[in-house]
Amino acid sequence: MMAETGRKRAAVVVLGDIGRSPRMQYHSLSLANQAGMEVDIVANGGSDPHLLLRENPSIHIHEMKSVQLTGISKISGALALLLKASIQLTMLIWYLCFKIPCPDVFIVQNPPSVPTLAAVKLASWIRGAKFIVDWHNFGYTLLGLSHGRSHIIVKIYFWFEKHFGRMADGAFCVTKAMRHELDQNWGIKLGDSICSAMGNDDCISVEKEMKNMNTTVFTSSIDGEVFLKPNRPALVVSSTSWTPDEDFSILLEAALMYDRRVAATLGEEDSMDERQLWIDMKNGKQFVYPRLLFIITGKGPDKKKYEEQIKRLKLRRVAFRTMWLASEDYPLLLGSADLGVSLHTSSSGLDLPMKVVDMFGCGLPVCAASFSCIDELVKTNSNGLLFSASSELADELMMLFKGFPEECNDLKSLKAGALNTGSSSKWSTEWERCALPLVNQVIGRNAC
Repeated sequence: MMAETGRKRAAVVVLGDIGRSPRMQYHSLSLANQAGMEVDIVANGGSDPHLLLRENPSIHIHEMKSVQLTGISKISGALALLLKASIQLTMLIWYLCFKIPCPDVFIVQNPPSVPTLAAVKLASWIRGAKFIVDWHNFGYTLLGLSHGRSHIIVKIYFWFEKHFGRMADGAFCVTKAMRHELDQNWGIKLGDSICSAMGNDDCISVEKEMKNMNTTVFTSSIDGEVFLKPNRPALVVSSTSWTPDEDFSILLEAALMYDRRVAATLGEEDSMDERQLWIDMKNGKQFVYPRLLFIITGKGPDKKKYEEQIKRLKLRRVAFRTMWLASEDYPLLLGSADLGVSLHTSSSGLDLPMKVVDMFGCGLPVCAASFSCIDELVKTNSNGLLFSASSELADELMMLFKGFPEECNDLKSLKAGALNTGSSSKWSTEWERCALPLVNQVIGRNAC
């Protein structure tokens, strides 16, 4: 098939759930709206992409089926990986070479590298198109979390990722540190980087039991006007993929420490009637330290394991809820929250958590797990804080929320910094500065 005359076409390739790939969704919107291109997204289904994608007439979503080989994986993990990669390769070639209109350029998310990079390279050769890789992380380092860096499968994956990654006509990446690694050690030249209740009762569920049509956990209504409660809980949001590169136990331990430290500070004893404590809170009693409500969003393999751990915690002043939100609802949650927490530590140490970019975009300050290049994004005491252990995160929660909601000056200062960060680094501005020139340069006068 031929590309439309006078209008370029891009194929965005994600071997994963497009609804859980915000960066590739942003790429698709920018390609359509800022570059004026027709965009075909080839990705797995699962979660709905953002409403803006679904309603954009220039964006066309082609859903592939996810490959699940649970029966074979119980017999042989290596055989299952090989068979899964073979099936995925066949599906990708079918979609990229025959199912979608001929593009001028393929833009592929990496990782996963196998078999995506080989499939896109083959398709670009067959269809006479160009090939751009958007490096989010390294696939071999993620595989190394479960197999170890010295495992033969990880070494083969590394060779595959490096070999086919170097064949691309252009590349983006998420950090300056990753750009340096790709440039110096991989020989890849890049432009600028672009950057439900868990237990029987808790301090939130008990308050909700005391039904009042004119009040919520956070607000009250008087004569039709809604007010924030002075003794409302602080809302803390963390988005996680529930995978080994995000140690969720750090957050659980920090929450437990906060709960116990507040009790000790206020002179409470373990024998105190917890239900009466919550009733006092409901009736308006003000404390130096607020209750904390943690909303944890995301899907992933370790979710149930940690939910079971949450159920076993006995917390007075802390509550957890897990949920999955539609793309258009997620920024509403971030904009309503008081603090964000990022547990991402990076298998390579060279990528950045997109969730923090989203939080800053909504003016939400962040406490983030520290790793080698996170300071490219999180500026300590400006838009957030860094921590390396659960005790450090607990210290930060105690410091930021003392006197909440009115007399927490440190938290207010970080929020102002997050707002400045978000307003100065909008995706559309950065994409037009960094990505659009590369896309135009790679495409040139290329045509199918």
